[in-house]
Amino acid sequence: MTEETIYNIIGKNIKKYRLLYSATVETLTQQQLANLIGVSVSLIGCLESKKVTQGISIPNLYKISKVLNVSMEKFFE
Repeated sequence: MTEETIYNIIGKNIKKYRLLYSATVETLTQQQLANLIGVSVSLIGCLESKKVTQGISIPNLYKISKVLNVSMEKFFE
């Protein structure tokens, strides 16, 4: 598995769990998620994009997992 594939899987799952959170808890936009974890909206957008391969740090992935109430392992499935 390539690094690009791993980043694409992580990004796809961030989007999946953000949208699931929005559907079950409360609306959570890319802007709101970015503000909650202290990163730019463009980072969240790039992570969720199928066209852009964007890496993410472990601390930022951890922050996202806490906001979305999802274990970090779920982002790699």
